[in-house]
Amino acid sequence: MKEKLVQFVSNPKAIVALFALLALAAGIQSLLGTKTYEDGGITYNGYNNYTIFVNSFHHLVNNQDLYILYPQEHWDLFKYTPSFAVFFGFFGFFPDWFGVNLWNLLNALLLVAAVYLLPGLDNLRKGLILLIVLIETMTSMQNGQSNALIAGLILLSFGLLERDKPFLATLCIIASAFIKLFGIVALALLLLYPKKTKSALYVLFWTVVFALLPLIFVDNEQYLKLIASYFRMLSEDYDASMGYSVMGWLKAWFSIDIDKNMVVASGALAFMLPFAKIKSYKHLDFRMLILSSALIWMVIFNHKAESPTFVIAMTGLAIWFVQSPKNTFNILLFAVAFVFVSLSPTDIFPRQLREAFVKPYVMKAFPCILVWGFILYSQLTYKPDEKSAIV
Repeated sequence: MKEKLVQFVSNPKAIVALFALLALAAGIQSLLGTKTYEDGGITYNGYNNYTIFVNSFHHLVNNQDLYILYPQEHWDLFKYTPSFAVFFGFFGFFPDWFGVNLWNLLNALLLVAAVYLLPGLDNLRKGLILLIVLIETMTSMQNGQSNALIAGLILLSFGLLERDKPFLATLCIIASAFIKLFGIVALALLLLYPKKTKSALYVLFWTVVFALLPLIFVDNEQYLKLIASYFRMLSEDYDASMGYSVMGWLKAWFSIDIDKNMVVASGALAFMLPFAKIKSYKHLDFRMLILSSALIWMVIFNHKAESPTFVIAMTGLAIWFVQSPKNTFNILLFAVAFVFVSLSPTDIFPRQLREAFVKPYVMKAFPCILVWGFILYSQLTYKPDEKSAIV
């Protein structure tokens, strides 16, 4: 039994098939899911986020404000860049039943491909990473979210940097940032590699390309209005939310209402401290720790982090775990994180405990905060094993 399980986890084709099937299952569930009925006779479908994304392109080409409510079409706001609206124009060519499934397949399979591109890990450990993030990936896909795509793009950028392909790596990083701004954190990965000037120029190039994309469909005046509306929406949204984050945890546990900017700035400083260990850059295990730290950081310091966002943090946590020593402390820390991050939102977890303990005490975020703190400690106390050096 154990041997067959190991064979399955080590088989990339089996893992790809599993993720593809679950992506389609999530899509079908959304398409057939329960509709939401609101006052006034408005009916919303079970794939509302996808509808928001597709309609954002129609709003863009019709010179409408992307960042106001359209209750007759969908509930909630579009909270992405105008460039993301351009990207979703592609999906607008397809009927919803096809587009929803295509969107889920893109999210799932890009993440799978990116994990298999990671260096220094055998197929067993890569398969374990993917199984660890499977529940969170499903949560993201069931909500029609882009979080698995972002995780995949960031992992892909790391794999490409390891293969000395900074042009494509920076494309992935900037693409993730133009989906959700917190993807910009992955730019820190560029510091670990040579050709920094060339990478900086590539970043500038891709930023200009993505920034100018909406001008294919709108004029300068309308584009400037959209940018102003976008940042106004972000500002209002920033003031109104804590999310499953360090800020939310401090508020829930200690009733501390610290300025969010101060918390994020402190977190950014802590995140950057290990970059002072320049001599450690040549060691793959150190670079993998940086990758894990970045993936977790961009979630736990995000004031809007919600349950579907945690596929990004769980990816970082999984990478840390599969390459870490399997001592009692690491196994216990991982087990606690997996239970509260991945299992607590499911029916496996007692509903009463979830409502009375997990949600009010931000327990989905707390284990990730613990793991990130331990990763930071591991980086700061890192003693290189010369066998891990990539010269």
